[in-house]
Amino acid sequence: MTNARPKLKVLLSAPRGFCAGVVRAIEIVEQAIEKYGQPVYVRHEIVHNRYVVNDLKKKGAIFVEELDEIPDCDRPVIFSAHGVPKAVPQAARLRNMFYLDATCPLVSKVHMEAARHFQDGHHIVLIGHAGHPEVIGTMGQLPAGAITLVETEEEALAFTPSANTALAYITQTTLSVDDTKGIIAALKTRFPGISGPHKEDICYATTNRQQAVKAIAERCDVILVVGAPNSSNSQRLVEVARTSGCPKSMLVQRAAEIDWAHIHAGSTVGLTAGASAPEVLVDEVIAALKERFDVEVETAHVRDEHVSFKLPRELRKSEADEAAA
Repeated sequence: MTNARPKLKVLLSAPRGFCAGVVRAIEIVEQAIEKYGQPVYVRHEIVHNRYVVNDLKKKGAIFVEELDEIPDCDRPVIFSAHGVPKAVPQAARLRNMFYLDATCPLVSKVHMEAARHFQDGHHIVLIGHAGHPEVIGTMGQLPAGAITLVETEEEALAFTPSANTALAYITQTTLSVDDTKGIIAALKTRFPGISGPHKEDICYATTNRQQAVKAIAERCDVILVVGAPNSSNSQRLVEVARTSGCPKSMLVQRAAEIDWAHIHAGSTVGLTAGASAPEVLVDEVIAALKERFDVEVETAHVRDEHVSFKLPRELRKSEADEAAA
């Protein structure tokens, strides 16, 4: 009689997990606590991951949704990686708050594109998801009515601008690459003169993680995407996995959420993580699988990533950091 556990193969997608913008945002909170002491206030979740937020709370961060929840104007305030409407830093300045902006530089790039198109007299079409903090922040860069949000190809086909209006489009950075291509194609077909970004707005990390999932999807019986329900890039990874050959693809925040009914002996399980999910949670899922199965882990590597972003000047630690700015 044998007690051998059933075999299971895990295809570990790479790249996965934290992107440079998320690393920078978390470091800004940690360095601010180290430099200025506790508490440090953070407007909105710094990144969309409950594990990360709770860890920063333990270190001395207090999370609020709006600035008027902050009682002490003498403490530092940090804006999340998703970006904020212009009204937010304006309100902070009116209260003489010291703030640090953790907006991902690739989101800031979209903000600058929107401002440039507006100055050039264009009405702007923003491809994105209503209610997402990044979309709220981007639309809040310009006066009301300057930007029209389009979420689907059908909405792109129904969009009717005023006559003789010059148009430009920008996109949320965490969208499905394939879905966005369809929306852009629809806009370009209807409006051949529409202006776009010099370089696509969907960020490198979103694109790379989607390509990595596509590379393993057809080999997998199940794909687990580690991420949060309110994380756009994590949700898009699930969608991409399903449409690329693995219908049984699902989001899990922690190992405790694994639906074991879908994981059987001899199966191949794909595993990836959204750009705001820490690697410790991937390790936790692998450990949970190993408790039940004899697991063979194979890394499916698609691309290296060497992107990094500088911290705000106020948090740089050395003269060398200043010289590199």
